[in-house]
This record gives sequence, structure tokens and C-alpha cells, in this order.
Amino acid sequence: MSDGLVETMPFARELGVEIDTAGAEEVTGRLAWAPERCTAGGAMHGGALMALADSLGAVCAFLNLPEGASTTTLESKTNFFRGVREGEVRRVSRPLHTGRRFIVVQTDLYGGDGRRVAQVTQTQAVLAG
Repeated sequence: MSDGLVETMPFARELGVEIDTAGAEEVTGRLAWAPERCTAGGAMHGGALMALADSLGAVCAFLNLPEGASTTTLESKTNFFRGVREGEVRRVSRPLHTGRRFIVVQTDLYGGDGRRVAQVTQTQAVLAG
């Protein structure tokens, strides 16, 4: 099931996003550090981290949609806490609010040492089918 979800998002697939588990209450996944995903200083680019969070947060929102509805990101806020210079980033997305018109998801990103790298909160619109 999880592999099929990434396949629906060509950019996430191209970036290397992997989904480990996917359910309405929690979605987990990861993105490996690689030189092509880094800044000049060797830290994983913030855009790669945000794309990971946006992609998997969208999966979390999708899994909370009413039948026949779709979703799109309205707003995304990221707090960065530290850089990632090796290993992989693991993340977990959980819904904070699932309403008729909006779904709010929080995504926490962790480095290989278990320390928080970033936190992303995104608001997804519920689009009628």
C-alpha cells in the first residue's frame, strides 16, 4: 500500500521519498541524505526536508478525506532546528484537526540520532469530489 502512495506523487518518487507506514492516524517515512539533496555546505537542503514533510503530510490528509474528496495544501509552516549531514531523515505525520473543509497535519522530522531536525504544520483544503 505505501509504495503505491508514493507512485501517485511523481516529484516525491523522484526525490527519493519512502513511506514506511500509512494510516489515518499516522504516516511514517524517510528520505536518505545524498549529495544532490544538499546545500553547498553539505547539509540536506531545507527544500528537500519541506518536500518530504509536504508529501507525507498530504498522504496523511488524503487518508482522512471523505469518500470522493481530494486535497491540496493551503499553508505550510516549517521550523528548522538542526542540519542533516549524513544518514537519513525519518518523519511522522499526524492529523491535528480533521474537519469538513480543512485538515491540519503536523509532521516531525528526525535525524538518524533521533533528534528533531524540523517541525512542519500544514493546512490542507478538503475539495469536494
